[in-house]
Amino acid sequence: MQKAATLKLQSLMPRTLDGQITMEKTPSYFVTKEAPARLIVVVRDPVTRAVSDYTQTLSKNPGLPTFQSLALKNATTGLIDTTWSAVRIGLYATHLENWLQHFPPSHFLFVSGERLVSDPAGEMGRVQDFLGLKRVVSDKHFYFNQTKGFPCLKKPEGSSRPRCLGKSKGRPHPQIPSEVLQRLRDFYRPFNHRFYQMSGQDFGWD
Repeated sequence: MQKAATLKLQSLMPRTLDGQITMEKTPSYFVTKEAPARLIVVVRDPVTRAVSDYTQTLSKNPGLPTFQSLALKNATTGLIDTTWSAVRIGLYATHLENWLQHFPPSHFLFVSGERLVSDPAGEMGRVQDFLGLKRVVSDKHFYFNQTKGFPCLKKPEGSSRPRCLGKSKGRPHPQIPSEVLQRLRDFYRPFNHRFYQMSGQDFGWD
């Protein structure tokens, strides 16, 4: 079954020459049932990720309820609503447990979203190692865009301007009550610690 799924995916990809690797990405692979057998997963602090998710949706739907009304089932008890996708996606340990029933840990590379911003070359070095590629992408290929708050990818001389994240990225987040954010941090803490153990990495989100 796994082989058939892989062959089907390959048939949808462009032709690859010797020495090349064709890649495809989507943020939904890690949290859905169908995905290729080898995954590179970018993860970030689940609280920040939830707020970012909300900010993105709010930009498309200004009439969206407040973050706290979506994140909490009950404002009095502070019970977190795990049916809301912005919260549910951040349960990395739960998603990884499902995948480890079918694939060994060696099939996964977890990239720190925070370090991808602070040290993009370092994280890209890990990606290249994971894929068995020569380390070609290095510090010289990046510069930090102060306006966006993210690194940009430099293009070769004579080509178009550097590649930076689009307008949908780097938006200022809305003000969320500190007590709501703390509720979420407390909620995610045991899931984060379990994910650290399972992935073999401490992402320092606590």
